Amino acid sequence: MLPIDPTKKLSFNRRIAGGDLVIVYERYDIMKPVKVSEKGVLQNRFGMFKHSDWIGKQFGSKAFSSKGGFIYLLAPTPELWTLVLSHRTQILYIADISFVVMYLELVPGCVVLESGTGSGSLTTSLARAVAPTGHVHTFDFHEQRAASAREDFERTGLSSLVTVGVRDIQGEGFPDQLLGQADSVFLDLPQPWLAIPSAAKMLQQDGVLCSFSPCIEQVQKSCEALKLYFTDIRTFEVLLQTYEVREGNFGSWQDSDGGSSFLKGCKKRQRNNLEASGTQTVMARRNGETRGHTGYLTFARLNCSM
Repeated sequence: MLPIDPTKKLSFNRRIAGGDLVIVYERYDIMKPVKVSEKGVLQNRFGMFKHSDWIGKQFGSKAFSSKGGFIYLLAPTPELWTLVLSHRTQILYIADISFVVMYLELVPGCVVLESGTGSGSLTTSLARAVAPTGHVHTFDFHEQRAASAREDFERTGLSSLVTVGVRDIQGEGFPDQLLGQADSVFLDLPQPWLAIPSAAKMLQQDGVLCSFSPCIEQVQKSCEALKLYFTDIRTFEVLLQTYEVREGNFGSWQDSDGGSSFLKGCKKRQRNNLEASGTQTVMARRNGETRGHTGYLTFARLNCSM
């Protein structure tokens, strides 16, 4: 994200300046983060691009090389940052992240605790959801990972919204100074059930907890621990199916199972006529690179008696 000033409305309409982080977009599956500098140069298959030509342009602008090739200069939103960040660990992707942000009921001003900072993919979206007056306290037991995440939040302008701590939440629990301050807690741990008693103490009345686990056995143990402190316990698996849309000939673009997605909704006579005509039209097919199972998301609400 762009650096956030709590006194000003967040806007992506401002011009690119030296020192800004820009997402260079070549195509939907080729993007990279670049820090803009007056004398910087980017070279790729489309030619050479001088950073000095980018300065003063609006985010979202096209930049042209001396060879006539072009790229797009995009603002570092959490969605794009998730696609270009350095993977220090396995990360959550957009489908799970959007579900987490919604079910944790995050709004500006909320305080969120996260255990398992990892590569910071989710943390970035949590920070945007609670900006400009909320805060995310995120913890990782690995000191180097925490330091790298801290550097990333500086690069993306989120350091005022995120505090990174080094702590073994499974073994030590959350810090006592955060007792009763959190609106939401997110756990991404090998044994989340060990951290649930501490998480319950950190939450305010009616607070919500989410635990991410790749294995159903982890979910079962977590749910047993949650019953002691929480109600409204629910587990979800989010599976996202993406489609590629483009213009082409019916006979030249087939689904992985041998048929055109567009034609499947047509009656047989219409389908035969369209295939025979060779007409160029807009078609859609399932993307073969779609991710399958990532993990289970378990949500629970703190008992009113806590």
